[in-house]
Amino acid sequence: MTEEKTRYSDDELQAFKTLIQGKIEKAEKDLELLRESFSNDKNNGTDDTSPTFKAFEEGSDTMNKEANAQLAIRQEKFIRDLRNALIRIENKTYGICRVTGKLIRKERLQMVPHATLSIEAKENKNRRD
Repeated sequence: MTEEKTRYSDDELQAFKTLIQGKIEKAEKDLELLRESFSNDKNNGTDDTSPTFKAFEEGSDTMNKEANAQLAIRQEKFIRDLRNALIRIENKTYGICRVTGKLIRKERLQMVPHATLSIEAKENKNRRD
């Protein structure tokens, strides 16, 4: 009988840490771009066009800013979730499903490194919701 692993090895945790740090770097760059576009108040030269076109342009700008603000909020949450995953790595609790207590499959963690639920627990949760 083989004993079931209860946690990932230090080497495996280090590999996940490297993966997550790379994702945080990229996510922070993406967030900065979103913030720049959100706060961008450049005049696109619509002063000499008809008032109707200018109103459409301003409406479009408002919608874009709102969409970018929503994307920025989601990106901030993603970064926070990734940082929380780093804390779990330090505590050596990373990769353990918070519902079943079993290890989350490595393939899932590589795709969703901030996951706290195994596929099994997530599917059960979705069935109840």
